[in-house]
Amino acid sequence: MEKNRLHLIIEGRVPGVWYRESTRRKAVSLGVCGWVRNRPDGTVEAVAEGDGDAVARLAEWCRQGPAGARVEAVGERAEPWTGEFNSFEVVY
Repeated sequence: MEKNRLHLIIEGRVPGVWYRESTRRKAVSLGVCGWVRNRPDGTVEAVAEGDGDAVARLAEWCRQGPAGARVEAVGERAEPWTGEFNSFEVVY
């Protein structure tokens, strides 16, 4: 399978609604590695690596987020796959 890496910036009402942990759980369920964190400007940032279809499904999920989230926009940037991750974590 093709390996992909995607850098995401999620805008909207996403911090404080369990967005990061929900993203981590979804990524783990899809077999995607990387990280997610809140940014000082109120957005959420994530880097996801894995099989192309799984990374795409995680990005699709990020456009909705968990119950209570109000996602207004998701910026996506494809990056070269590095294989540097072996899990998906919430970082601070």
